[in-house]
Amino acid sequence: MGARAPAIESLTSMKFAAVSECDAFLAAHPAVQFVDLVVTPLSGVPRGKRLRRHELRPVFEQGRFLPLSLMVTDITGADTAETGLVWEAGDPDRIVRPVPGTLALTPWQGPDSAQVVCTMVELDGSPCALDPRQVLQGVLDRFTADGLTPVLACELEYYLVEAGSTDAPRLRPCTRTGERQTRNEVYGLAELHEVDAYLRDLYAVCDVQGLPLEGAISEYSPGQIELTLAHKPDALRAADDAVLYKRAAKGIALNHGMEATFMAKPFADCAGSGLHIHVSVEDRDGRNIFADADPAGSPALRHAIGGLRETLADTMAILAPNANSYRRFRANSYAPTSPSWGINNRTVALRVPTGSPSSRHLEHRVAGADANPYLAVAAVLAGIHHGLTQHCDPGPPVSGNGYGAATLPTVWVNAIDAFAASGRMADYLGPRFVEMYATMKRAEHERYSALVPSLDYAWYLRNA
Repeated sequence: MGARAPAIESLTSMKFAAVSECDAFLAAHPAVQFVDLVVTPLSGVPRGKRLRRHELRPVFEQGRFLPLSLMVTDITGADTAETGLVWEAGDPDRIVRPVPGTLALTPWQGPDSAQVVCTMVELDGSPCALDPRQVLQGVLDRFTADGLTPVLACELEYYLVEAGSTDAPRLRPCTRTGERQTRNEVYGLAELHEVDAYLRDLYAVCDVQGLPLEGAISEYSPGQIELTLAHKPDALRAADDAVLYKRAAKGIALNHGMEATFMAKPFADCAGSGLHIHVSVEDRDGRNIFADADPAGSPALRHAIGGLRETLADTMAILAPNANSYRRFRANSYAPTSPSWGINNRTVALRVPTGSPSSRHLEHRVAGADANPYLAVAAVLAGIHHGLTQHCDPGPPVSGNGYGAATLPTVWVNAIDAFAASGRMADYLGPRFVEMYATMKRAEHERYSALVPSLDYAWYLRNA
């Protein structure tokens, strides 16, 4: 496990960090002694390896061996033997390589610590079909071939809860009164002031890491906040931003005696947490092809929405990847249950926000905050590209309340089945990826369903 991968002379069009980036970083930060290699598997939970300072340069030169089975570890970190990548295959290694521009300090871990995002490739240097970054890159290649560039940002909602909960999470007590917040106080400034020290540290760390973190709001439920990441014309880096931001938010919260949870539905009587993806598309000349004086946007924007409507059911297993994800989908909950679209309307799945004609874009509101950002972005862009190339008709926009009958798969196993059977997803994301993702999620569903929850005892132990 500690051996280094052989040098690879010819790698494909994928970009890897140069050794000069490592040398410049270590020279600028002589105090750094530990560096985390951050790899994001299908589950979306970052994993990897911690190295000492002297081990870092060889990773930039040659890469590092890590097992392919890491990519199919489930949400709990357990191997998914059902994929055939563990015992039958002999748990083989692949190579991880550093991503340019992601080597950065991790101040919440101390002045001697840093991290670098890594991507996995095959032993011959070709893309790894099970690396979420490579899956997303494959979708982006479709846009590049057509002379198009997605401009994208991820917007994450999450809760700050009391640290150390061993069962259900508890709302964080107010520092001024010792009481727990019970009212919604949406957009409340006093609620932001309550977590001011946390937010200041979060902004400072994101600045150090080059993450474009912007405005913060107190969200719809007690203890829930949302911060915005800026749009950028590099969807892969926008997804990197979301992954690194989540890691920083969790680490900094612990330093402040709290936990940041991106669980989709941590409280039955409170709003769920979403991952909202904002997208526009530029042509070769840098013009926004969605721009139009019409509040509904250009014909290209409507085609993109049509494609997303056609593919939403196929992608639910990615947008809502866990058992808890499906507790979020309820009427009047800001979690859409049908492939609806509308203009300046937050009750729909696909929203065209108000704004100037040049800023026209769409907001995809279905994914939960627990979704893997790379895969969620890949699924959204696949739907947009499908719509643009097939000139899909979105139908008329919804006016008023967009919550109608639930027509999206809102049962976990049904969503997995729809994804596994989707020819469109196999085409865009790769048949090997679709097979392995569905296998992992079915195994995870079986493990989850085999457990007896405390609610079973409360309802059935004496009454059955």
